[in-house]
Amino acid sequence: QVQLVESGGGLVQAGGSLRLSCAASGRIFNIKTVGWYRQAPGKQRELVASTTSGGSRNYADSVKGRFTISRDNAKNTVYLQMNSLKPEDTAVYSCNAGILDYTNFNSYWGQGTQVTVSS
Repeated sequence: QVQLVESGGGLVQAGGSLRLSCAASGRIFNIKTVGWYRQAPGKQRELVASTTSGGSRNYADSVKGRFTISRDNAKNTVYLQMNSLKPEDTAVYSCNAGILDYTNFNSYWGQGTQVTVSS
């Protein structure tokens, strides 16, 4: 059984920083692409940043230069460092990972963590 657990959300003032973590546990052979998504009230979920097992990274235009995605393969954890936060970054942030266990490849979602940026 594979699980993803996000942590690190909270309330921060505009201009502040937060670091989100997405930790995978269970029968894991390899973690492929991992993406951080966010969904604000009344809006569609959007992809914020993603990283592949090969190390490539992609960012939404709205967060380029402010957010950094990284991964620690030894810990099966992906981080999202968020700097210069803006009120419009307020959303529930969730991670999604393509994970190969020893028999199957599946897509997993975490439960989400709330990020609130006050002006």
